Amino acid sequence: MKTRVAVIEDDERVRKQLVEILGRFPDCECVASYGSAEEALAHLADIHPEVVLMDINLPKMSGIQCATELKQLLPWVQIIMVTIYEDSECIFKAIKAGANGYLIKSGPPERLVEAIREIVSGGSPMSSQIARKVLNYFRAKPASVGEEEKSLSPREEQVLDLLASGYRYKEIGAELNLSPETIRIYIKTACKKLHARSRIEAVLKHRERQQK
Repeated sequence: MKTRVAVIEDDERVRKQLVEILGRFPDCECVASYGSAEEALAHLADIHPEVVLMDINLPKMSGIQCATELKQLLPWVQIIMVTIYEDSECIFKAIKAGANGYLIKSGPPERLVEAIREIVSGGSPMSSQIARKVLNYFRAKPASVGEEEKSLSPREEQVLDLLASGYRYKEIGAELNLSPETIRIYIKTACKKLHARSRIEAVLKHRERQQK
């Protein structure tokens, strides 16, 4: 089965390059490409992609705004931000908007397809420099009083810990002797308790709690 991928990128040269990269791999299929968030939002509901590769710096509506609206339109879609921006503010805005992965454009083409494979298997791919910024952010962040959040169950904590370590749903299931669907339920309930809009945000909030 091919993974259905859509591309949202305003730079025509880069957009064509992304489509060309996807065409090299037999397990990926580019089903649509758009130069703006507005155009993508007008058509993606009819196309039903599994994964969306999206730039942040789009004309008019930004990629972060688009991610927010796209998640409301297609809650199941997996969004990977593919961008030149490495600053912490953009990273966390994208995660809060519902992005499931974050890659830097300067990375090798193979990493892009690896990220797509990882995300459909339940992972949360990030470029190494982005993951480093995320860790540094939580090491430096002082404890603060946030919104009211509920306590996680021991099993929910186990699932998030394994997810943070790079385990995929099937691997977490094998480790805990649970089905992938049960893993999804634990992640969903953990997201609800932590007021997280994506599994990445849930993992980050869980890590932040552990450091307090």
